[in-house]
Amino acid sequence: MRATFHLKTLTVAVAALSITSIASAAGLDRSGQDITAFLQDGTYAEAVYTYIDADVTGKDSSGNKISDIAESYDFFRYGVKADINDTYSVGILYDEPFGAAADYSGDNNFVNASGEGTNVEVRTESITTIVGAKFGENKNFQVYGGPVAQRVEADVKLRGPAYSVANGYTTHISPDQEYGYIAGIAYSKPEIALKAALTYRSEIEHNAQSSETYPNAVLFGLPINSGESIEITTPQSVNFDFQTGINPTTLATAKVRWVPWSDFAITPSSYNNVSQVLATIPQGAGIPAEGLDLVSYDKDQWVVELGLAKRLSPVLAVSGNVGWDSGAGNPVTSLGPIEGYYSAGLGAKYNVTENWAISAGGKYLWFGDAEGQIPSKTIVSDFESNDGFVLGVKVSYQAL
Repeated sequence: MRATFHLKTLTVAVAALSITSIASAAGLDRSGQDITAFLQDGTYAEAVYTYIDADVTGKDSSGNKISDIAESYDFFRYGVKADINDTYSVGILYDEPFGAAADYSGDNNFVNASGEGTNVEVRTESITTIVGAKFGENKNFQVYGGPVAQRVEADVKLRGPAYSVANGYTTHISPDQEYGYIAGIAYSKPEIALKAALTYRSEIEHNAQSSETYPNAVLFGLPINSGESIEITTPQSVNFDFQTGINPTTLATAKVRWVPWSDFAITPSSYNNVSQVLATIPQGAGIPAEGLDLVSYDKDQWVVELGLAKRLSPVLAVSGNVGWDSGAGNPVTSLGPIEGYYSAGLGAKYNVTENWAISAGGKYLWFGDAEGQIPSKTIVSDFESNDGFVLGVKVSYQAL
């Protein structure tokens, strides 16, 4: 006779897998846009804090040492979900899906004569509202969707001889909020603790105000300072989340994520205009007539992660996971010179009461070696043997 084991007996085994499960290095990906809070049973709420610290060092094209450029950063994620009845559910999720934080210092080609280094900071915030409806003979299927509000802002400073005539360029992209949507379908089989969900997020097109300073633009008869709108389209994505019970105390999980970073670009007008003029003279050989993007990527990102969670007692569980991130191409922008990673993580969850729990987890990242390039595709740096770590803490409430 086949044994069955209900999800309720495995609830504690959903340990810290979602705390540091996807902290991506490709493109500008950060949070992995996790929606598993909405997929939980009953009434559920969580607050998650994630801290990421990477060590990214290398050499410029002249052989000078580049000390760690990766600034540590942290972000929060919140989720609330409730069942209206046995068919309809609602939820609200907050996360910080995309971002970048890099700062060059020392004596290398990314620092100018005054000691000012290249710097980039990109920050986004997102609020997702979800409504779900279950259907099927046993309510095993669920469709869900809803609107997404997203805010984005950015600052970029290019400094040093690596950027040639763009040395001294600065742009500030003012905060802008726009809207997209989420849609998905899920399947569950409670008797074996199986859940599977496929989630699509739309791209979101921003039309933000930018303020640019390009000191060397005067050499081409163009203004040094300019302020115009800029279009930034954050990418669409597809997430697949899967879990199933292996036995009454063990849960297996899998996550797959796809993001088409090859379609993404940041193209400030002044930066692009100067590059179009450069394309008409010998010094700009190889620059396309349409000019250059400030940031772009060559390949799409794939992330795969596999995990196991084991309930050790009615209140304590541990988990482990391994992962792979494909990166978004190599060579890659000098503002984020990492080509994906391999990862391994551990976590634990402790049920403080029947409803309240605290989880903690950590993950170690082995970054792929990458060559850094400027927008003209000239390779200006090389980064090897780099690594990082992710730490996370989650407080959750669940009433089944």
